Amino acid sequence: MLEPFIVTTITTNETGISVFTETDFEVNQRGGMFLTEQIASKNLRIRKSDVGYETDFHLSGDPTLIIILKGTLKIELQNGEFKTFSAGNSFIAKDNLPEDVLFDNKIHGHKASVIGNETLEAIHVKL
Repeated sequence: MLEPFIVTTITTNETGISVFTETDFEVNQRGGMFLTEQIASKNLRIRKSDVGYETDFHLSGDPTLIIILKGTLKIELQNGEFKTFSAGNSFIAKDNLPEDVLFDNKIHGHKASVIGNETLEAIHVKL
């Protein structure tokens, strides 16, 4: 049971393009639990978004762990690749550009949309 937690992650490749990757978090056994080491965080927010809500392409800013409590969120990259996250799923958004690269919403970032017929409820933890 000491398999790592694997979390889908939106990050930026060497050319500044947002891509899906995976982050592995090693676990240790403590009694009957399997836990990662402590992960520092800056703050926590609780989010609701109505069905049909969507963003333009953007970058994540601070790395953020997003935990879906209710509803379905679709995350789409510039190349058309997408993943959907529903209740019980989580992902980390940490795509950002080097300071010397200007953001262009036709090239960089990801966009999000609430799909299905259920309001989205999620927890955002700034890492």
